[in-house]
Amino acid sequence: MVVFVVFVYYQKPETETKVIFIAGGQSVSVSVEVADEPGEWETGLMFREGLPENHGMLFVFPDEKERRFWMKNTLIPLDMVFVSSNLTIIHIVENAQPCKKDPCRIYGSNGNAQYVIEVNSGFCKKHNIRKGNTIEIRPKAL
Repeated sequence: MVVFVVFVYYQKPETETKVIFIAGGQSVSVSVEVADEPGEWETGLMFREGLPENHGMLFVFPDEKERRFWMKNTLIPLDMVFVSSNLTIIHIVENAQPCKKDPCRIYGSNGNAQYVIEVNSGFCKKHNIRKGNTIEIRPKAL
């Protein structure tokens, strides 16, 4: 008698994370990579030669405080959206340019932020995203 044992390995697919910007009764969805660890915070979108439309990076911090970002080794211009713990946009830096040599400009949150979203430059203007608008993060587990 021959017995075959088959092991099936199932890996749960990663759930895609989305940020939904809600502005003036309209909404726009962005697929994001999540940076929720110190190494990911430091690297961010460095060395990327492009970013697809309606894609970006969501920085998730364990607490709400003043945040500071720079564009060292970042090759594409970005909009940075600083968001409070209650998911309200507190500050937007539009068209942050790549830093080609030190010293690099520092961009601050101008208030306490727990989240930062980086998207292609021009995204906020195109979609009328402004300070005081809100966001949703899906899945909500973040």
